Amino acid sequence: MQEPLLFSEHTMKFIIRLFPEISIKSKPVRNRLIRLVRQNIVNVCKHHNIAVNAYAQWDKVVAIFGTEEKPVSKEDAINELSRIPGIHSFMEVNEYPFTTLDSLFDSIKDVVGPSIENKTFAVRVKRKGNHEFNSQQAERIIGGKFKASFPNKGVCLDDPEVLIHLEIENQVAYLSGDKHLGIGGYPVGSQGDVFSLISGGFDSGVSTYDVLHRGCRVNYLFFNMGGTAHEIGVKQESYFIWDRYASSHRVKFVTIPFEPIVGQILERTHHGVRGVILKRMMMRVGSLVAKHFDAEALVTGESLGQVSSQTLRNLTHIDNVCDVLLLRPLVTADKQDIIDMSRKIGTIGFAESMPEYCGVISDHPNVCPSASFVEEEEAKMDPDLVQKAFESMKVVDIADIPTDTTKLKTEIEVVSELAKSDVILDVRAPDDVEKKPLTGFENEVILMPFYKTASDFNKLDQLKTYALYCDQGVMSTMQAKQLKEKVPAFAILMLKSFCAN
Repeated sequence: MQEPLLFSEHTMKFIIRLFPEISIKSKPVRNRLIRLVRQNIVNVCKHHNIAVNAYAQWDKVVAIFGTEEKPVSKEDAINELSRIPGIHSFMEVNEYPFTTLDSLFDSIKDVVGPSIENKTFAVRVKRKGNHEFNSQQAERIIGGKFKASFPNKGVCLDDPEVLIHLEIENQVAYLSGDKHLGIGGYPVGSQGDVFSLISGGFDSGVSTYDVLHRGCRVNYLFFNMGGTAHEIGVKQESYFIWDRYASSHRVKFVTIPFEPIVGQILERTHHGVRGVILKRMMMRVGSLVAKHFDAEALVTGESLGQVSSQTLRNLTHIDNVCDVLLLRPLVTADKQDIIDMSRKIGTIGFAESMPEYCGVISDHPNVCPSASFVEEEEAKMDPDLVQKAFESMKVVDIADIPTDTTKLKTEIEVVSELAKSDVILDVRAPDDVEKKPLTGFENEVILMPFYKTASDFNKLDQLKTYALYCDQGVMSTMQAKQLKEKVPAFAILMLKSFCAN
Protein backbone atom coordinates (compact mmCIF):
# COMPACT_ATOMS: atom_id res chain seq x y z
CA MET A 1 0.00 0.00 0.00
CA GLN A 2 1.32 3.42 -0.95
CA GLU A 3 2.03 5.75 1.93
CA PRO A 4 1.00 9.42 1.77
CA LEU A 5 3.60 12.00 0.97
CA LEU A 6 4.60 14.50 3.61
CA PHE A 7 3.54 18.03 2.79
CA SER A 8 4.15 21.34 4.38
CA GLU A 9 1.29 22.59 6.53
CA HIS A 10 0.53 25.54 4.26
CA THR A 11 -0.28 23.41 1.20
CA MET A 12 -3.93 24.05 0.45
CA LYS A 13 -4.33 23.61 -3.28
CA PHE A 14 -6.56 20.91 -4.75
CA ILE A 15 -7.10 19.62 -8.26
CA ILE A 16 -10.75 18.57 -8.53
CA ARG A 17 -11.90 15.95 -11.00
CA LEU A 18 -15.52 15.94 -12.06
CA PHE A 19 -18.18 13.27 -12.05
CA PRO A 20 -17.46 11.09 -15.15
CA GLU A 21 -20.94 11.63 -16.62
CA ILE A 22 -20.13 15.34 -16.86
CA SER A 23 -17.09 14.65 -19.04
CA ILE A 24 -19.14 12.92 -21.76
CA LYS A 25 -21.56 15.79 -22.20
CA SER A 26 -21.41 18.13 -25.16
CA LYS A 27 -18.96 21.00 -24.80
CA PRO A 28 -21.58 23.68 -23.95
CA VAL A 29 -23.25 21.43 -21.36
CA ARG A 30 -19.92 20.33 -19.89
CA ASN A 31 -18.72 23.91 -19.58
CA ARG A 32 -21.95 24.93 -17.84
CA LEU A 33 -21.68 22.08 -15.34
CA ILE A 34 -18.00 22.77 -14.64
CA ARG A 35 -18.77 26.43 -13.98
CA LEU A 36 -21.60 25.38 -11.67
CA VAL A 37 -19.31 23.05 -9.71
CA ARG A 38 -16.85 25.92 -9.29
CA GLN A 39 -19.56 28.32 -8.16
CA ASN A 40 -21.01 25.75 -5.75
CA ILE A 41 -17.58 25.29 -4.13
CA VAL A 42 -17.37 29.04 -3.61
CA ASN A 43 -20.93 29.25 -2.24
CA VAL A 44 -20.51 26.33 0.16
CA CYS A 45 -17.25 27.70 1.53
CA LYS A 46 -18.77 31.15 1.92
CA HIS A 47 -21.66 29.64 3.89
CA HIS A 48 -19.19 27.90 6.23
CA ASN A 49 -16.91 30.94 6.44
CA ILE A 50 -14.01 29.24 4.66
CA ALA A 51 -11.70 31.25 2.40
CA VAL A 52 -11.35 29.75 -1.09
CA ASN A 53 -10.46 30.80 -4.59
CA ALA A 54 -11.62 28.44 -7.33
CA TYR A 55 -11.32 28.53 -11.09
CA ALA A 56 -12.49 26.15 -13.78
CA GLN A 57 -10.47 24.52 -16.54
CA TRP A 58 -11.76 22.45 -19.41
CA ASP A 59 -11.62 19.11 -17.52
CA LYS A 60 -11.17 20.08 -13.87
CA VAL A 61 -11.56 22.72 -11.18
CA VAL A 62 -8.66 24.12 -9.17
CA ALA A 63 -9.40 25.30 -5.64
CA ILE A 64 -6.99 27.17 -3.37
CA PHE A 65 -8.03 27.27 0.28
CA GLY A 66 -7.00 29.85 2.83
CA THR A 67 -5.22 33.17 2.80
CA GLU A 68 -2.50 34.66 4.93
CA GLU A 69 -5.14 36.58 6.88
CA LYS A 70 -7.63 33.71 7.02
CA PRO A 71 -5.98 30.27 7.16
CA VAL A 72 -7.96 27.09 6.60
CA SER A 73 -7.15 23.67 7.98
CA LYS A 74 -6.63 20.84 5.54
CA GLU A 75 -9.30 18.83 7.36
CA ASP A 76 -11.93 21.53 6.84
CA ALA A 77 -11.07 21.83 3.14
CA ILE A 78 -11.28 18.06 2.61
CA ASN A 79 -14.57 17.81 4.53
CA GLU A 80 -16.21 20.45 2.37
CA LEU A 81 -15.01 19.08 -0.97
CA SER A 82 -15.97 15.50 -0.07
CA ARG A 83 -19.65 16.47 0.31
CA ILE A 84 -20.24 18.68 -2.73
CA PRO A 85 -22.22 16.95 -5.53
CA GLY A 86 -20.49 16.93 -8.91
CA ILE A 87 -17.02 16.11 -7.55
CA HIS A 88 -15.70 12.63 -8.31
CA SER A 89 -12.33 13.03 -6.60
CA PHE A 90 -9.79 15.65 -5.62
CA MET A 91 -6.07 15.62 -5.01
CA GLU A 92 -3.84 17.75 -2.84
CA VAL A 93 -1.12 19.55 -4.79
CA ASN A 94 1.85 21.82 -4.28
CA GLU A 95 2.50 24.28 -7.07
CA TYR A 96 6.00 25.37 -8.13
CA PRO A 97 7.39 27.56 -10.91
CA PHE A 98 9.14 25.39 -13.49
CA THR A 99 12.34 26.21 -15.40
CA THR A 100 14.43 23.01 -15.38
CA LEU A 101 14.21 19.52 -13.93
CA ASP A 102 17.13 20.30 -11.65
CA SER A 103 15.41 23.34 -10.19
CA LEU A 104 12.19 21.34 -9.77
CA PHE A 105 14.02 18.68 -7.80
CA ASP A 106 15.56 21.33 -5.57
CA SER A 107 12.07 22.73 -4.89
CA ILE A 108 10.44 19.43 -3.92
CA LYS A 109 13.25 17.44 -2.33
CA ASP A 110 12.65 18.68 1.20
CA VAL A 111 8.91 17.95 0.91
CA VAL A 112 9.19 14.50 -0.66
CA GLY A 113 12.56 13.26 0.53
CA PRO A 114 11.60 12.22 4.10
CA SER A 115 8.70 10.17 2.71
CA ILE A 116 10.90 7.78 0.73
CA GLU A 117 13.44 7.00 3.42
CA ASN A 118 13.76 3.20 3.72
CA LYS A 119 10.86 2.79 1.24
CA THR A 120 10.53 1.74 -2.37
CA PHE A 121 9.30 4.54 -4.60
CA ALA A 122 8.45 5.55 -8.15
CA VAL A 123 8.06 8.82 -10.01
CA ARG A 124 5.19 9.47 -12.43
CA VAL A 125 5.23 12.54 -14.66
CA LYS A 126 2.55 14.01 -16.91
CA ARG A 127 3.73 16.76 -19.20
CA LYS A 128 1.99 19.44 -21.27
CA GLY A 129 3.63 22.11 -23.36
CA ASN A 130 6.94 22.50 -25.19
CA HIS A 131 9.93 21.04 -23.34
CA GLU A 132 13.26 19.52 -24.26
CA PHE A 133 12.31 16.22 -22.59
CA ASN A 134 9.41 13.80 -22.58
CA SER A 135 7.56 12.38 -19.57
CA GLN A 136 9.66 9.19 -19.37
CA GLN A 137 12.93 11.14 -19.40
CA ALA A 138 11.64 13.42 -16.64
CA GLU A 139 10.72 10.38 -14.53
CA ARG A 140 14.20 8.86 -14.88
CA ILE A 141 16.04 12.09 -14.12
CA ILE A 142 14.03 13.09 -11.05
CA GLY A 143 13.81 9.49 -9.81
CA GLY A 144 17.59 9.14 -10.10
CA LYS A 145 18.16 12.30 -8.08
CA PHE A 146 15.88 11.07 -5.27
CA LYS A 147 17.56 7.67 -5.27
CA ALA A 148 20.98 9.27 -4.97
CA SER A 149 20.03 11.91 -2.40
CA PHE A 150 17.98 9.97 0.19
CA PRO A 151 18.28 6.52 1.80
CA ASN A 152 15.72 4.24 0.18
CA LYS A 153 15.02 0.68 -0.93
CA GLY A 154 15.17 1.54 -4.59
CA VAL A 155 12.79 2.22 -7.45
CA CYS A 156 9.78 -0.10 -7.85
CA LEU A 157 7.60 0.63 -10.88
CA ASP A 158 4.96 -2.04 -10.26
CA ASP A 159 3.95 -1.52 -6.62
CA PRO A 160 5.94 1.25 -4.91
CA GLU A 161 5.41 2.09 -1.26
CA VAL A 162 5.55 5.79 -2.13
CA LEU A 163 4.38 7.23 -5.45
CA ILE A 164 5.65 10.67 -6.42
CA HIS A 165 3.21 12.16 -8.92
CA LEU A 166 4.23 15.28 -10.87
CA GLU A 167 2.45 17.30 -13.55
CA ILE A 168 4.44 19.79 -15.63
CA GLU A 169 2.36 22.26 -17.61
CA ASN A 170 4.46 24.83 -19.51
CA GLN A 171 6.20 26.88 -16.78
CA VAL A 172 4.30 25.43 -13.82
CA ALA A 173 4.82 22.13 -11.98
CA TYR A 174 2.38 20.39 -9.63
CA LEU A 175 3.33 17.88 -6.96
CA SER A 176 0.33 15.69 -6.14
CA GLY A 177 -0.41 14.26 -2.72
CA ASP A 178 -3.25 12.26 -1.26
CA LYS A 179 -6.31 11.56 -3.37
CA HIS A 180 -9.78 11.84 -1.84
CA LEU A 181 -13.13 10.67 -3.15
CA GLY A 182 -16.13 12.94 -3.54
CA ILE A 183 -19.78 11.88 -3.67
CA GLY A 184 -20.10 12.23 -7.45
CA GLY A 185 -23.41 13.13 -9.05
CA TYR A 186 -24.35 16.37 -10.78
CA PRO A 187 -23.86 19.80 -9.23
CA VAL A 188 -26.80 21.10 -7.23
CA GLY A 189 -28.89 23.48 -9.30
CA SER A 190 -28.17 21.82 -12.64
CA GLN A 191 -31.50 19.95 -12.87
CA GLY A 192 -34.08 22.43 -11.57
CA ASP A 193 -36.10 22.87 -8.39
CA VAL A 194 -38.10 20.17 -6.61
CA PHE A 195 -40.01 19.86 -3.35
CA SER A 196 -39.20 16.85 -1.20
CA LEU A 197 -41.97 15.60 1.06
CA ILE A 198 -39.93 15.29 4.23
CA SER A 199 -41.23 13.45 7.30
CA GLY A 200 -38.05 12.89 9.28
CA GLY A 201 -37.97 9.12 8.70
CA PHE A 202 -35.42 6.93 6.95
CA ASP A 203 -37.09 7.06 3.53
CA SER A 204 -37.67 10.77 3.06
CA GLY A 205 -34.15 11.69 4.19
CA VAL A 206 -32.52 9.25 1.77
CA SER A 207 -34.79 10.18 -1.15
CA THR A 208 -33.96 13.84 -0.54
CA TYR A 209 -30.26 13.09 -0.68
CA ASP A 210 -30.69 11.03 -3.86
CA VAL A 211 -32.32 13.83 -5.85
CA LEU A 212 -29.93 16.55 -4.69
CA HIS A 213 -27.08 14.15 -5.56
CA ARG A 214 -28.50 14.11 -9.11
CA GLY A 215 -28.36 17.88 -9.35
CA CYS A 216 -31.77 19.01 -8.11
CA ARG A 217 -32.18 22.06 -5.96
CA VAL A 218 -34.28 20.56 -3.16
CA ASN A 219 -36.85 22.55 -1.20
CA TYR A 220 -38.58 20.89 1.73
CA LEU A 221 -42.31 20.30 2.20
CA PHE A 222 -43.58 19.12 5.55
CA PHE A 223 -47.16 18.09 6.33
CA ASN A 224 -47.55 18.69 10.05
CA MET A 225 -49.66 16.08 11.79
CA GLY A 226 -47.75 15.89 15.06
CA GLY A 227 -47.47 19.39 16.40
CA THR A 228 -44.61 21.77 17.06
CA ALA A 229 -42.16 19.18 18.39
CA HIS A 230 -42.44 17.03 15.28
CA GLU A 231 -42.10 20.07 13.04
CA ILE A 232 -38.92 21.16 14.79
CA GLY A 233 -37.46 17.65 14.56
CA VAL A 234 -38.08 17.56 10.81
CA LYS A 235 -36.69 21.06 10.39
CA GLN A 236 -33.51 19.99 12.13
CA GLU A 237 -33.06 17.00 9.83
CA SER A 238 -33.79 19.12 6.74
CA TYR A 239 -31.26 21.70 7.82
CA PHE A 240 -28.70 18.96 8.42
CA ILE A 241 -29.11 17.58 4.88
CA TRP A 242 -28.99 21.04 3.34
CA ASP A 243 -26.05 22.26 5.39
CA ARG A 244 -24.04 19.08 4.77
CA TYR A 245 -24.69 18.51 1.06
CA ALA A 246 -26.46 21.44 -0.60
CA SER A 247 -25.67 24.74 1.11
CA SER A 248 -24.57 26.18 -2.22
CA HIS A 249 -28.17 27.22 -2.82
CA ARG A 250 -30.74 28.84 -0.55
CA VAL A 251 -33.99 26.92 -0.45
CA LYS A 252 -37.33 26.99 1.35
CA PHE A 253 -38.88 24.91 4.10
CA VAL A 254 -42.67 24.89 3.77
CA THR A 255 -44.97 23.64 6.53
CA ILE A 256 -48.58 22.69 5.85
CA PRO A 257 -50.87 22.26 8.90
CA PHE A 258 -52.49 18.92 8.11
CA GLU A 259 -54.39 18.07 11.27
CA PRO A 260 -57.78 19.27 9.90
CA ILE A 261 -57.40 16.96 6.88
CA VAL A 262 -56.31 14.04 9.07
CA GLY A 263 -59.29 14.67 11.32
CA GLN A 264 -61.79 14.44 8.48
CA ILE A 265 -60.09 11.35 7.06
CA LEU A 266 -60.45 9.60 10.42
CA GLU A 267 -64.00 10.79 11.01
CA ARG A 268 -65.56 10.36 7.56
CA THR A 269 -63.72 7.81 5.43
CA HIS A 270 -63.49 4.01 5.39
CA HIS A 271 -60.51 2.69 7.37
CA GLY A 272 -59.29 0.57 4.43
CA VAL A 273 -58.42 3.54 2.21
CA ARG A 274 -57.41 6.19 4.74
CA GLY A 275 -53.71 5.85 3.96
CA VAL A 276 -54.29 6.28 0.23
CA ILE A 277 -56.59 9.25 0.73
CA LEU A 278 -54.02 10.87 3.02
CA LYS A 279 -51.34 10.55 0.33
CA ARG A 280 -53.73 11.82 -2.35
CA MET A 281 -54.48 14.90 -0.29
CA MET A 282 -50.75 15.46 0.18
CA MET A 283 -50.19 15.26 -3.56
CA ARG A 284 -52.96 17.76 -4.23
CA VAL A 285 -51.57 20.28 -1.76
CA GLY A 286 -48.00 19.52 -2.83
CA SER A 287 -48.89 20.20 -6.46
CA LEU A 288 -50.22 23.63 -5.52
CA VAL A 289 -47.06 24.40 -3.55
CA ALA A 290 -44.79 23.25 -6.39
CA LYS A 291 -46.65 25.36 -8.95
CA HIS A 292 -46.65 28.36 -6.62
CA PHE A 293 -42.85 28.26 -6.33
CA ASP A 294 -42.22 27.15 -9.95
CA ALA A 295 -40.77 23.78 -8.90
CA GLU A 296 -40.54 21.01 -11.49
CA ALA A 297 -41.49 17.98 -9.37
CA LEU A 298 -42.40 16.46 -6.01
CA VAL A 299 -40.17 13.85 -4.37
CA THR A 300 -41.33 11.09 -2.02
CA GLY A 301 -39.61 8.26 -0.21
CA GLU A 302 -42.13 5.65 -1.32
CA SER A 303 -40.82 2.16 -2.04
CA LEU A 304 -42.85 -0.42 -3.95
CA GLY A 305 -44.68 -2.77 -1.59
CA GLN A 306 -43.13 -1.41 1.60
CA VAL A 307 -46.51 -0.51 3.14
CA SER A 308 -50.12 -0.88 2.09
CA SER A 309 -50.32 2.56 0.44
CA GLN A 310 -47.32 1.70 -1.74
CA THR A 311 -48.70 -1.20 -3.75
CA LEU A 312 -48.83 -0.66 -7.49
CA ARG A 313 -52.57 -0.11 -7.38
CA ASN A 314 -52.40 2.42 -4.56
CA LEU A 315 -49.43 4.23 -6.07
CA THR A 316 -51.50 4.61 -9.23
CA HIS A 317 -54.35 6.12 -7.22
CA ILE A 318 -51.89 8.56 -5.67
CA ASP A 319 -50.33 9.49 -9.02
CA ASN A 320 -53.71 10.25 -10.55
CA VAL A 321 -54.23 13.37 -8.43
CA CYS A 322 -50.73 14.81 -8.77
CA ASP A 323 -50.52 17.69 -11.22
CA VAL A 324 -46.71 17.81 -11.38
CA LEU A 325 -43.99 15.24 -11.99
CA LEU A 326 -43.71 12.81 -9.05
CA LEU A 327 -40.26 11.33 -8.38
CA ARG A 328 -39.73 8.18 -6.29
CA PRO A 329 -35.95 7.56 -6.10
CA LEU A 330 -36.42 4.63 -3.69
CA VAL A 331 -39.20 2.84 -5.55
CA THR A 332 -37.18 -0.41 -5.93
CA ALA A 333 -34.97 -0.08 -2.85
CA ASP A 334 -35.01 -2.55 0.04
CA LYS A 335 -35.65 -1.20 3.52
CA GLN A 336 -32.29 -2.36 4.85
CA ASP A 337 -30.53 -0.64 1.95
CA ILE A 338 -32.40 2.54 2.80
CA ILE A 339 -31.37 2.28 6.45
CA ASP A 340 -27.75 1.63 5.46
CA MET A 341 -27.80 4.69 3.21
CA SER A 342 -29.32 6.75 6.00
CA ARG A 343 -26.41 5.75 8.19
CA LYS A 344 -23.93 6.68 5.46
CA ILE A 345 -25.30 10.17 4.86
CA GLY A 346 -25.74 10.89 8.57
CA THR A 347 -29.52 11.08 8.96
CA ILE A 348 -30.02 7.81 10.85
CA GLY A 349 -29.97 9.54 14.24
CA PHE A 350 -32.92 11.71 13.25
CA ALA A 351 -34.84 8.85 11.66
CA GLU A 352 -34.47 6.48 14.62
CA SER A 353 -36.08 8.97 16.98
CA MET A 354 -38.76 10.25 14.62
CA PRO A 355 -42.30 8.86 14.90
CA GLU A 356 -44.15 7.62 11.83
CA TYR A 357 -47.32 9.67 11.70
CA CYS A 358 -48.66 8.39 8.40
CA GLY A 359 -49.07 4.97 9.96
CA VAL A 360 -51.25 6.34 12.74
CA ILE A 361 -54.36 6.33 10.59
CA SER A 362 -53.83 2.85 9.15
CA ASP A 363 -56.31 0.18 10.20
CA HIS A 364 -56.66 -3.00 8.14
CA PRO A 365 -55.75 -1.15 4.95
CA ASN A 366 -56.90 -2.26 1.54
CA VAL A 367 -53.91 -3.02 -0.70
CA CYS A 368 -55.94 -3.13 -3.90
CA PRO A 369 -58.98 -0.83 -3.72
CA SER A 370 -60.85 0.25 -6.81
CA ALA A 371 -60.54 3.80 -8.05
CA SER A 372 -64.28 4.33 -7.70
CA PHE A 373 -64.25 3.28 -4.03
CA VAL A 374 -61.34 5.60 -3.21
CA GLU A 375 -63.05 8.49 -4.96
CA GLU A 376 -66.38 7.70 -3.28
CA GLU A 377 -64.80 7.80 0.19
CA GLU A 378 -62.79 10.88 -0.63
CA ALA A 379 -65.95 12.70 -1.70
CA LYS A 380 -67.19 12.55 1.91
CA MET A 381 -64.61 15.19 2.84
CA ASP A 382 -65.01 18.95 2.50
CA PRO A 383 -63.96 19.94 -1.04
CA ASP A 384 -62.26 23.15 0.10
CA LEU A 385 -59.81 21.45 2.48
CA VAL A 386 -56.99 21.36 -0.05
CA GLN A 387 -57.18 25.07 -0.81
CA LYS A 388 -57.41 25.94 2.89
CA ALA A 389 -54.36 23.82 3.66
CA PHE A 390 -52.41 25.49 0.85
CA GLU A 391 -53.38 28.97 2.01
CA SER A 392 -52.28 28.17 5.58
CA MET A 393 -48.72 27.19 4.60
CA LYS A 394 -45.80 28.66 6.51
CA VAL A 395 -42.55 29.37 4.65
CA VAL A 396 -39.09 29.85 6.16
CA ASP A 397 -35.66 30.16 4.61
CA ILE A 398 -33.70 26.97 5.30
CA ALA A 399 -30.77 29.01 6.61
CA ASP A 400 -33.00 30.47 9.37
CA ILE A 401 -33.94 27.09 10.85
CA PRO A 402 -31.23 27.03 13.59
CA THR A 403 -32.81 30.12 15.11
CA ASP A 404 -36.32 28.83 14.54
CA THR A 405 -35.74 25.45 16.19
CA THR A 406 -34.59 26.90 19.48
CA LYS A 407 -38.09 28.01 20.31
CA LEU A 408 -39.34 24.71 21.75
CA LYS A 409 -37.53 23.93 25.00
CA THR A 410 -40.47 22.55 26.95
CA GLU A 411 -39.90 19.45 29.04
CA ILE A 412 -42.79 17.24 30.14
CA GLU A 413 -42.76 15.66 33.58
CA VAL A 414 -43.01 11.89 33.45
CA VAL A 415 -44.77 10.14 36.34
CA SER A 416 -45.59 6.53 37.15
CA GLU A 417 -48.63 7.29 39.30
CA LEU A 418 -51.45 9.81 39.12
CA ALA A 419 -53.22 11.76 41.81
CA LYS A 420 -56.94 11.12 42.08
CA SER A 421 -57.71 14.60 40.78
CA ASP A 422 -55.56 14.19 37.65
CA VAL A 423 -57.39 13.77 34.35
CA ILE A 424 -56.28 11.31 31.67
CA LEU A 425 -56.48 12.74 28.18
CA ASP A 426 -56.79 9.90 25.66
CA VAL A 427 -55.41 11.28 22.36
CA ARG A 428 -55.92 8.11 20.30
CA ALA A 429 -58.11 8.01 17.20
CA PRO A 430 -61.76 7.05 17.88
CA ASP A 431 -61.36 3.66 16.18
CA ASP A 432 -58.46 2.77 18.47
CA VAL A 433 -60.43 3.81 21.54
CA GLU A 434 -63.39 1.67 20.46
CA LYS A 435 -61.21 -1.40 19.90
CA LYS A 436 -59.25 -1.04 23.12
CA PRO A 437 -60.94 1.17 25.71
CA LEU A 438 -58.71 2.53 28.44
CA THR A 439 -59.31 0.65 31.69
CA GLY A 440 -57.57 0.16 35.01
CA PHE A 441 -57.63 3.79 36.11
CA GLU A 442 -59.96 5.47 38.60
CA ASN A 443 -59.18 8.87 37.14
CA GLU A 444 -61.49 10.80 34.86
CA VAL A 445 -60.80 10.02 31.20
CA ILE A 446 -61.47 12.54 28.42
CA LEU A 447 -61.39 11.43 24.79
CA MET A 448 -59.67 14.02 22.63
CA PRO A 449 -58.13 12.70 19.34
CA PHE A 450 -54.66 14.05 18.64
CA TYR A 451 -55.90 16.01 15.64
CA LYS A 452 -58.29 17.97 17.89
CA THR A 453 -56.03 18.76 20.81
CA ALA A 454 -54.74 22.00 19.32
CA SER A 455 -58.25 23.42 18.91
CA ASP A 456 -60.12 21.87 21.88
CA PHE A 457 -57.59 21.74 24.70
CA ASN A 458 -58.13 25.34 25.83
CA LYS A 459 -61.77 24.46 26.56
CA LEU A 460 -60.70 22.30 29.52
CA ASP A 461 -60.50 23.31 33.18
CA GLN A 462 -57.17 25.09 33.71
CA LEU A 463 -57.11 24.18 37.41
CA LYS A 464 -56.68 20.47 36.72
CA THR A 465 -53.63 18.42 35.79
CA TYR A 466 -53.76 16.38 32.57
CA ALA A 467 -51.85 13.21 31.70
CA LEU A 468 -51.84 12.35 28.00
CA TYR A 469 -52.19 8.76 26.82
CA CYS A 470 -51.82 6.73 23.62
CA ASP A 471 -50.92 3.13 22.90
CA GLN A 472 -47.29 3.65 21.88
CA GLY A 473 -46.54 6.99 23.42
CA VAL A 474 -45.78 8.69 20.11
CA MET A 475 -48.75 10.96 19.75
CA SER A 476 -49.08 11.63 23.46
CA THR A 477 -45.45 12.76 23.80
CA MET A 478 -45.61 15.09 20.82
CA GLN A 479 -48.99 16.52 21.73
CA ALA A 480 -47.95 17.05 25.34
CA LYS A 481 -44.97 19.16 24.28
CA GLN A 482 -47.05 21.07 21.78
CA LEU A 483 -49.79 21.81 24.29
CA LYS A 484 -47.38 22.81 27.04
CA GLU A 485 -45.78 25.24 24.64
CA LYS A 486 -49.12 26.61 23.48
CA VAL A 487 -50.95 26.78 26.82
CA PRO A 488 -48.34 26.88 29.61
CA ALA A 489 -51.04 27.56 32.21
CA PHE A 490 -52.09 23.91 32.07
CA ALA A 491 -50.31 21.27 34.13
CA ILE A 492 -49.41 18.46 31.71
CA LEU A 493 -47.89 15.08 32.61
CA MET A 494 -46.93 11.88 30.84
CA LEU A 495 -47.63 8.44 32.24
CA LYS A 496 -44.31 6.62 32.48
CA SER A 497 -45.65 3.33 31.19
CA PHE A 498 -46.98 4.98 28.04
CA CYS A 499 -44.45 7.68 27.18
CA ALA A 500 -42.23 7.37 24.12
CA ASN A 501 -38.71 6.13 24.57
